[in-house]
Amino acid sequence: MNRVRKTLSRRARVATGGAVLAVVAVAGFGVVSANASAPAATSAAPASATAPARATTTSTHLTIDAATKAAQAALDAAEKENQRVTVAVVDRNGNTIVTLRGDGAGPQSYESAERKAFTAVAWNAPTSQLAERLEQAPNLKDIPGTLFLAGAVPVTAGNAPIAGIGVAGAPSGALDEKFAQVGAEAVAR
Repeated sequence: MNRVRKTLSRRARVATGGAVLAVVAVAGFGVVSANASAPAATSAAPASATAPARATTTSTHLTIDAATKAAQAALDAAEKENQRVTVAVVDRNGNTIVTLRGDGAGPQSYESAERKAFTAVAWNAPTSQLAERLEQAPNLKDIPGTLFLAGAVPVTAGNAPIAGIGVAGAPSGALDEKFAQVGAEAVAR
């Protein structure tokens, strides 16, 4: 055996060892698979079940292309007015789809835009309206991830929110929201 070992190069020994391990792994997987499926074969219950229609929902999501188009339209509108902003587009669940930081936008604008967008989609309302609600329910501002400042609008499909567009960095929330609305309108086109 030592004589064979000496005649094989190190590369050949590694390749041979790898091949042996692969064969052993495949054989072991086959045994485990056969054992795992054996009880199911004797069971009278179906292997899978189909959920009734009333137990599922279908949701609409904004595509990456539509989100990018919306963010770019909002950023372009801000740049036309010499405003340095960040634009964020989030999905129905508040996950960021795209964020564009304009040249010269402040460091705080990135997180602010995302939180505004999340707030708009979570309540399906422009954040300027939600900021007004704080007078009646000041604890709303304590909800994690939200920012009740004007500057974001929801994007809807069939009256259901599917995304939020938030803008931050302009000198007023009204300007931020104006740019966010341009982004939402770009999706509608």
